[in-house]
Amino acid sequence: MIWRVSILLIAIVQGACTVFFVSDILLTVFGLRAQPISWQIREFLEVGAALGLLLGMILGWLAYRRTQRQYHQAQQKLRVASGAFMELMHDHFEAWGLTPAERDVALFSIKGLSVPDIAAIRNTSEGTVKAQTNAIYRKAGVSGRPQLLSLFIDDLLGDALPGVVGDLTKAS
Repeated sequence: MIWRVSILLIAIVQGACTVFFVSDILLTVFGLRAQPISWQIREFLEVGAALGLLLGMILGWLAYRRTQRQYHQAQQKLRVASGAFMELMHDHFEAWGLTPAERDVALFSIKGLSVPDIAAIRNTSEGTVKAQTNAIYRKAGVSGRPQLLSLFIDDLLGDALPGVVGDLTKAS
């Protein structure tokens, strides 16, 4: 919240400084200034505007660095989550006793590839892939791809749904 307010204030200060410098130049060029301001006031305004621009540059750089730091932290968390998901899948595949071919098919299926796509990648027939997916579903105790994927999602979430106790099919 403080960063948002700071960024807004920076934008306002920089906008005011820009208006000062541009209006001063335009008023001088077109000779529209009816009464010249004293040099002391002019110098004070120029110093203030320059300091405002400098402050904006410094705070803009700090905001940029903060954003970069948050981006890198998010990337790291994504890598950790991705690794955890792969580890979880391999643990399940091992517990279910999947063959290496079934592991490949399960992975491609979880990634959302269709049976024809999996068959083309594995250089096998669609019938073979269908048989392997049925074996995977049977060994995992599920009836299809959505339930297979939900097993992993449930494990990753750790059944940590706020306000939900027990089975989701029960009324709360």
